Amino acid sequence: MNRFLIVQARFYPEISDALLAGAEAALRAAGVAWDSVAVPGALEIPTVIRLAADTGRYDGFVALGCVIRGETTHYETVCQESARGLTLLGIESRLSIGNGILTVENESQALERADPARGNKGGAAAEACLALVALKTRFEAA
Repeated sequence: MNRFLIVQARFYPEISDALLAGAEAALRAAGVAWDSVAVPGALEIPTVIRLAADTGRYDGFVALGCVIRGETTHYETVCQESARGLTLLGIESRLSIGNGILTVENESQALERADPARGNKGGAAAEACLALVALKTRFEAA
């Protein structure tokens, strides 16, 4: 049985809880096991995924978080660096990662996208991770 890790940035708790609910529902529907851990913000997600990957216990990873535009350029840095970190882990370390880090203009957009009954981006990230794990398995068997 495959085992997954959800890494959830808790900077916006209401948003991250909605993302988590969607991701867990998708993993539950797929019949797989998962663990979850919380980190302070989106920039910490790639590091924790790498640390967890080194244990060999997980087949895939779901990154959940939210970055809301503010008044400074910090938004661009967090968006770009968290995405870059996840992309590099996927390519260089051959990890299956579903990216559910929302990058939005305001809290209203984030809540819409995070809500499992509306945007369900947490569920979409988990489904992307499941698809990547299946493809990796297929390619390794070929």
